[in-house]
Amino acid sequence: MTTLHARAGRRCHNMVNPLHSTVYFSPDTGEELAALGITDPRAVYFTTRAAAFGAVGPGVVAATFYSFDHGLIARHLPAAWRTATPQQVLDARLRAADRTLRRLLGAEAVASKEMAEAAELALRATEACERGARPLYAAHADLPVPEEPHLALWHAATLLREHRGDGHLAALMGADLTGLEAQVTHTATGKGMSPKWALRTRGYTGEDWTAAQDRLRARGLLNADGELTEEGVALRRAIEEDTDRRDRAPYEHLGAAGVERLTELGTVFSGAALQAGAFPADVFGKG
Repeated sequence: MTTLHARAGRRCHNMVNPLHSTVYFSPDTGEELAALGITDPRAVYFTTRAAAFGAVGPGVVAATFYSFDHGLIARHLPAAWRTATPQQVLDARLRAADRTLRRLLGAEAVASKEMAEAAELALRATEACERGARPLYAAHADLPVPEEPHLALWHAATLLREHRGDGHLAALMGADLTGLEAQVTHTATGKGMSPKWALRTRGYTGEDWTAAQDRLRARGLLNADGELTEEGVALRRAIEEDTDRRDRAPYEHLGAAGVERLTELGTVFSGAALQAGAFPADVFGKG
């Protein structure tokens, strides 16, 4: 065991994860998938994130992504696999990650010794990730590690993201929150995806959102204005703490000094990506 602070792993994840997440908002991803014949933004997202599973249908994606409407997924899968194979999508996603990181960070950062150091640290952390009951992580863990350091870091960030995400879904289910209810409560914290982005991308209607709010009010988690009650705040805090516990092993394995250094490097690289416009300004928040 190390002397890690209780939230050290969460802080490290929060600084490394944006490097992976850039591909979902990058025009490079859309261009690479369009070259394969997949043009709908939702189909792009579902195929790029699910391709590690193989040519799966909507059930697998609904189960593992959790906060998306099954009907929306079914409009795109498995049909998209008749346009491009999972391996073609994975190859296109890696090309998009390469283009995106080079564009956002610049050639000097991509070729820097700090990038190689960050990749080495992040990959070391993934050595302690657990496959059991973590389907998205396990599928991605079977993929080869890219040779170039910036892509190796992106790959490691992907593994760490999906490892934590799989554990987070277990925590959400333990809290008796459906995928939509989890989205509503996360948005109510002010840190989650804004309602308009959630509705635009998740396949739910305004009526679905309102009905979820009503159920959460009945549980005493939201007030009349849609804000979290004290009980709601406590539940979200407990979910994050449970997620931290389930995701502690990679950061314990890396050690306190390694976690601190990876957090520092991740802060620099993710900060540069944010400054370069990696994410739309209105993605997060309550508005």
